[in-house]
Amino acid sequence: MPELIERRGMMFVLSSPAGAGKTTLTRRLLETDNGVTLSISVTTRPPRPGEQEGVHYYFRSIEDFGIMINKGEFLEHAKVFGNYYGTPRAPVEAALAKGLDVIFDVDWQGTQQLSQRAEDDLVRVFVLPPSMRALEQRLKRRAQDRADVIAERMSRAENEISHWAEYDYIIVNEDLDVAERQVRSILYAERLKRKRQTGLVDFVHRLTQGL
Repeated sequence: MPELIERRGMMFVLSSPAGAGKTTLTRRLLETDNGVTLSISVTTRPPRPGEQEGVHYYFRSIEDFGIMINKGEFLEHAKVFGNYYGTPRAPVEAALAKGLDVIFDVDWQGTQQLSQRAEDDLVRVFVLPPSMRALEQRLKRRAQDRADVIAERMSRAENEISHWAEYDYIIVNEDLDVAERQVRSILYAERLKRKRQTGLVDFVHRLTQGL
């Protein structure tokens, strides 16, 4: 069923320390909500097993990434764990204009840059683990990284968590299903904000004129 009132999409940021659940929450939203799309980042890191070009990331060399920075093609970019990540501007702006909500799986550095460039379109959600022990166990269970990489991620987690107050909403992901319902509640409520409903003036006019 089409929406009665035209609206502009939002930039919906999900941030967390690695392993706290933001990627799983993002995947669940994408699988069940036709009104959202994923912002696919550009990265200089090599693909992990199963990752596909243009689906999970756009994989580029450091040289090509630098050229994109110089051309102003990123909404945000940062260096994380020795690799560069960036959000290409053009596809995001096109999706917002169509009324699609764009989900961002970015860290606090990327969120700060997005806040500077697109404050009115931005909704910031930070996902916390229930404990640091639980976070470490999740990183080990997913078996994607070496032990030294897991140790590095844990050492950085405290600094990442320290930026929680820069976000609009905070979710503690102890139970994934509960966390998902909370994220959906935020998404639905933000869609109803007056400033996002760009067709509201025309709709109310037609309504009061009996049209």
